[in-house]
Amino acid sequence: MSNNIYLKQGLNIPINGAADQTTKKVIVPDIVAVKPTDFRGFIPKLLVREGDKVLAGTPILADKMSQSVVLTSPVSGTVAEVVRGEKRKLLEVRIKADEKQEYVDFGVKKVADLSKDEIKDAILKAGLWPAIVQRPYGIIANPEISPKAIFVSAFNTAPLAANAEFAFRDDFEHIQTAVNALGKLTPGGVHFSLNEENYSGSPFHKIENVIQHTFSGKHPAGNVGVQISHISPIKKGETVWTVSLLMLAAIGKLFNTGKFDASRKVAITGPKAIGPCYVDAIEGMSIRDLKGFFNEDENLRFISGDPLTGKNVGKDGFLGFFDNQVTILEEGNKFEMFGWAKPVRCSQFSSSRTYFSWLTPKKKYDMDTNLHGGERAFVLNDVYGKVLPMDIFPVFLLKACLAGDIDKMEKYGIYEVLEEDFALCEYVCPSKIEIQQIISDGIALMMKEMC
Repeated sequence: MSNNIYLKQGLNIPINGAADQTTKKVIVPDIVAVKPTDFRGFIPKLLVREGDKVLAGTPILADKMSQSVVLTSPVSGTVAEVVRGEKRKLLEVRIKADEKQEYVDFGVKKVADLSKDEIKDAILKAGLWPAIVQRPYGIIANPEISPKAIFVSAFNTAPLAANAEFAFRDDFEHIQTAVNALGKLTPGGVHFSLNEENYSGSPFHKIENVIQHTFSGKHPAGNVGVQISHISPIKKGETVWTVSLLMLAAIGKLFNTGKFDASRKVAITGPKAIGPCYVDAIEGMSIRDLKGFFNEDENLRFISGDPLTGKNVGKDGFLGFFDNQVTILEEGNKFEMFGWAKPVRCSQFSSSRTYFSWLTPKKKYDMDTNLHGGERAFVLNDVYGKVLPMDIFPVFLLKACLAGDIDKMEKYGIYEVLEEDFALCEYVCPSKIEIQQIISDGIALMMKEMC
């Protein structure tokens, strides 16, 4: 076991609605969606038309800039609809699923016998290459390069996040296969980060052919970006890849079964979820397939992912490619008399000692989406530094992004961060600023000017 890295900064948000570790339902979707918007920098080229028959694993979209990178259908069925937005931007390809699923046969492969190029080719053809995220910028990995190293976080500290040991309890063999395969793609090896508090109780400490690290502390200790900053910070000109456990399981299934298997255990969470639990589902499932887990008559927000970094997809939306969690919250559009100035607010959590929540540290709260105030002046303070365990200057980086100053963005750490790393900063921000959007805009500017 490696030396533990303890993170002093961070914050665990005490929100109600964690999923019980039971699987209560198998979701058999009628419609699934392939969404190019799940991938930064992916410029989609449509490979199918409405009415076309597809198998699970059939290419649906290709990246115009690198046409070997494709997105494939998670189910067999018929292309029902191509959804476009403003200026005909391609948003979704919806597929009506067959009752009996059929798969493209990619062939069972023994990783030990494959070369680096053969592994890349197999992952590319099955549509799983977009599962590998490249930093800086959080884009789809470039298959033409070898990264400094590959990083995996084997635990998630985000609010209400799916329990890794439960969600992937049947995928240990597949994860090991994927690690063996990806280890051939980099000279720096696969770095595997585990939760020190549950190290011996987690089966993932038995994963072989990895460089193990352990972390302890509050959220965002489970963020792979935070882990990279403490293991091997990204410098200008360097490239690393990251892969989640969910995507490792999918890659491993490809080699072990010869199929693109998009199935996953999905945690249904949130204060407004009825009977929070896990369901067996599939990438791109419709939120409407979760009928019975929420009250149809309430004004709710449906988030694909966790409450801090997930996407608001609405009741008519679909589960994201990278997500194994759905969070259901009440829309916080109710008027509050006196607002934050109300003298006693026993039902509200405060990350500072503004309210009395610090007296009941184990209490959970039925949080909603209310901002509890409007946007205010962006002033220099130390609030962000208390929840961001990275060796950067968050306020200076944010202001450099707002100013579009590339030199200062480089100086203050834009290469090391993605939006998820600043999610807690946005949560505690006294100015109510959309910090993740500022980082996103800064990354978009860097990609435009530097790539």
